[in-house]
Amino acid sequence: MKSAVETLNPTRVRLTVEVPFEELKPSLDAAYKKINQQVSVPGFRKGKIPARVIDQRFGRGAVLEEAVNDALPKFYTDAVNEGELNPLGQPEVDITELKDGEVLAFTAEVDIRPALEIPDFSGIEVTVDAVEVTDEDVDKAVEQLRDRFASTTPVERAAAEGDVVTIDLEAKVDGEVLEDGVAQGVSYTIGSGELLDGIDEAVTGLEAGSSATFTSELKGGSAEGREAEVKADVTAVAARELPELDDDFAQMASEFDTLEELRTDSRRRLEQQNQYEQATQAQEKVLDALLELVEVPVPEKLLEDEIGTRKHNLEHHQLGQMGMDLDGYLKIQGKTAEEFDAELREQAEKGIRTQFVLDELVNREKVSVGQEELTEHLMRRAQSSGMSPDQFAQAVVEGGQVPVLVGEVARGKALALVVEAATVKDTNGEIVDMDDEDAEDAEDGQATEAAGTDGPAAGEAAAGDADAAEKATEKAAESGQAGA
Repeated sequence: MKSAVETLNPTRVRLTVEVPFEELKPSLDAAYKKINQQVSVPGFRKGKIPARVIDQRFGRGAVLEEAVNDALPKFYTDAVNEGELNPLGQPEVDITELKDGEVLAFTAEVDIRPALEIPDFSGIEVTVDAVEVTDEDVDKAVEQLRDRFASTTPVERAAAEGDVVTIDLEAKVDGEVLEDGVAQGVSYTIGSGELLDGIDEAVTGLEAGSSATFTSELKGGSAEGREAEVKADVTAVAARELPELDDDFAQMASEFDTLEELRTDSRRRLEQQNQYEQATQAQEKVLDALLELVEVPVPEKLLEDEIGTRKHNLEHHQLGQMGMDLDGYLKIQGKTAEEFDAELREQAEKGIRTQFVLDELVNREKVSVGQEELTEHLMRRAQSSGMSPDQFAQAVVEGGQVPVLVGEVARGKALALVVEAATVKDTNGEIVDMDDEDAEDAEDGQATEAAGTDGPAAGEAAAGDADAAEKATEKAAESGQAGA
């Protein structure tokens, strides 16, 4: 077999392959055997029809077509390996010559991973928010905990902000009560903003047994996005009572004996949260700086596939689980379809560029992934997905997604090398030490996002196997995960 590679652009090549006819013999034999099992000829037992009879009765062309279809994948793979290419997706194959007994020639156009030159990145310097927790931050955290332990007492007076009212709701559109527009016994805290727009003003000042009607845009259901006339009947009013902020509250709401110990723990938790957010911010900024240093051409077909995968996952997995369609989502986001498509294209392109760059670093630095690292990553992914580690692991294995997770860990380690070489300062001018668990989690998250955390499909699409990734995403979604 002879093959040649023609570079069409930085991300696409054309393979020209010429195969001597004798190399088709194994596939020709297999073609005759297959046809033998499928057809019947009077005077011959099934499976024992001579090749010359098959040629006479069914045509040599049918045999050649079967043989070529069988042989092409192997010849294409051999040509890819000979050319040391990294193909993305399926090739477009065109048979240019087929002479019986002489030669088979074909061309194959396919997208490839571009060759990247990654320059010295040790000069990258980024600035992140300083980790600062004020007394007001601690007060707010303790107050939120206090709010969770509030009690309610029925009152015989008009409802005011902060009260909990029990209401029956009825929504009408164009004068007709919606089938899914009736709800009874709804508990609502006035001022929380957790129900319909306009309900706070409508029920404030009402006593039990009173009602009010107001107009509001529905946020869900069969008439989502439409204006509705909503009737609210108040059946009960209760005052919320907050517990005293003292040692008794600390003992009731936590494992601590004193309020001061509770406040100290709240400060510690806030500092940890801020450190994680700081680490995530550092990863994002270092990654953006790295991408600015590297010119990364993106195959157009791969980009379109990635956009389609992300949009499919959003519509059918994430929004579907919330009972919302894309139009409703765009309305809530205040975006037009054009703006959404532009943002989606930008995100998809950045995801592909990130994966190409980090994969190049993985290869260049010979980054390896140990079993313990893979297990830790799987545990984190399972936790973020809402699945148990066993469930998540089963979905990964059944979907053939283990290489995807390995790639995510490797990219995280590659990004860690860049962060380690970069200078990270906070807004106070202090050097930030990224060598901690929060930094590892943040790097892990950035690498996962590069592979498309809307589901593993994005990363796998870049590897040329979107179908397998899609199956894994669907399995995860069926188990309660909105996009693995």
